[in-house]
Amino acid sequence: MEGRPGSGWRSEPNGLQASPKIPQTTEELQRRLQETLDLLSPQELRNFCVILEKMGVEPRVSQLRLELEGRSASGLARLLAKHYCPPAAKRVLVKVLQQLPRADLLPRWQNAAADGRGIPRKIPKRSYDCVEDELDYYDLSGKRKAFLMCEMRNRPGAEQDVLLMEEWLDQCQFEHTLCINPDKMELLEKITSFRDGLNEIKDDIGCCLVTLMSHGEEGFIRMKDGGKVSLEGIFEMFNNKNCPALQEKPKIFIIQACRGERRDSGVETDDEPMDSDDGSKKRRLPTFSDYFIIYPTQADHVALRDPHTGSVMIRTMTDVFKQYGNKWHIADFFTKVNNRVVHQEFNLRREPVKVSLVMESTLTKFVYF
Repeated sequence: MEGRPGSGWRSEPNGLQASPKIPQTTEELQRRLQETLDLLSPQELRNFCVILEKMGVEPRVSQLRLELEGRSASGLARLLAKHYCPPAAKRVLVKVLQQLPRADLLPRWQNAAADGRGIPRKIPKRSYDCVEDELDYYDLSGKRKAFLMCEMRNRPGAEQDVLLMEEWLDQCQFEHTLCINPDKMELLEKITSFRDGLNEIKDDIGCCLVTLMSHGEEGFIRMKDGGKVSLEGIFEMFNNKNCPALQEKPKIFIIQACRGERRDSGVETDDEPMDSDDGSKKRRLPTFSDYFIIYPTQADHVALRDPHTGSVMIRTMTDVFKQYGNKWHIADFFTKVNNRVVHQEFNLRREPVKVSLVMESTLTKFVYF
């Protein structure tokens, strides 16, 4: 039991524990707890309450209290500060943040004094908190569906890519469909079936993510049997016309494949105006919108993959997520990934080679997993 003698807890005549009187240190704890919880998105706050309830840390927080007080950062901070003694509140917070995952918020709490007096200093806000309008980020409370395809034959390190991607998808709460070593027709059949499945559960979809890892050239991925699949054709399958379930919902594409044969060895350093027509009262959407596509290299260039640790982009992406969690909007997240990739040194057949990720976006809101 965390509420041991001397912790400030008192017993009622019926034997039940009542909330303690809040000393000054606990008021300070409540304020700091709220500073941390304010950095969570609404979805993360809901997940926080679910995780806390399942953890069953004594003294347990009832489901009713979580529903009544855990709907806001201030209410949840007040609940934690009153329900647990300071050391226990710190331990509970760290455990839940580890499972969210929000690893970027952990160091200040893990370094706090064990007796609860060393309250972490104020945490700078993440980009989410700079969004003034709640409508400026996508609602991902629905199902998160992912399609993960990988050609492993003649691609040493591809097995590691699949393991890393499955772990990342699980951390981001995606249900994923796996497609390994397909030929051209099998890939098209499976991804079409995946798309059709989305349209059947239209109202429950929050986000779609498609990862394609294979051999490639500009505009195509190549199967081991020699078949080529057009990336533009796959993107088109999920547009607003062909996949109405994803209208105004984010469609993320991660492409891990070469885009040509060129290698970048790096360098040594010391519209025309148009008329607006608002005549139609019927609301319309562009055919292609809410897309985010990430490539591992520039057009016409090779992508890099280590036979032991996997592809450079996939490995770096999962490393950054483990360190920072879902701190950033997806474009900012991959900018951080690109920063690390760009500043790494690689060699291909004993020649220096550099790579830079390429992002294409028609997103209309922010994406936080």
